[in-house]
Amino acid sequence: MKDVQIESGWKEALKDEFEKPYFSNLREWIRDQYKTSIVYPPAKLIFNAFDSCPFDKVKVVILGQDPYHGPGQAHGLCFSVNEGVPFPPSLQNIFKEIADDLQKPIPKSGNLTHWANQGVLLLNATLTVQKDKAGSHQNKGWEEFTDAAIKILAEKKSNIVFLLWGSFAQKKESLIPPNKHLILKSAHPSPLSAYRGFLGNKHFSKTNEYLHSQGKEPIDW
Repeated sequence: MKDVQIESGWKEALKDEFEKPYFSNLREWIRDQYKTSIVYPPAKLIFNAFDSCPFDKVKVVILGQDPYHGPGQAHGLCFSVNEGVPFPPSLQNIFKEIADDLQKPIPKSGNLTHWANQGVLLLNATLTVQKDKAGSHQNKGWEEFTDAAIKILAEKKSNIVFLLWGSFAQKKESLIPPNKHLILKSAHPSPLSAYRGFLGNKHFSKTNEYLHSQGKEPIDW
């Protein structure tokens, strides 16, 4: 599928996926959804996680489930929101943990593009969602595509940090060879579960310690 608009390294890595029937079906279905309903993120940002974090630059992977489904929030990076948008509750807890772990002030913006630009792949399992309908685009093919991305990344590269927050993300552990990568797991940052092990997990300092031990530049969280 030569016309898939995605970062060149990812395009090469995922070229087999673009040729599979499920992906053709998914593309047709998604096109129809954008024509007939309000879908987030904007169509040009569907692959923003990949475009903002090229395949060759990935050092850390954070897995989310669905894009935000409110107006103006989602822009293709999991947990991230556009400039000027109030922080959703999970993002508030992420910033709270960074502040406690690294003694950094809470940022003014919830846009995490600067993480992606440093090699943090902010990947949702499902890359689109209908307005006000959480989970509305699950089980249409996106999960097969993003699972393939995780698997290829884990197989072709080494010494990546995978941050698996909550039971949904932890189901992806089977895609990752543990002897090649660092896998950090905890509760999800959602207010429903953050106090059961997300807050206090020190994943951000642990990530940077590991990157440093591998001779890689730590992330400026």
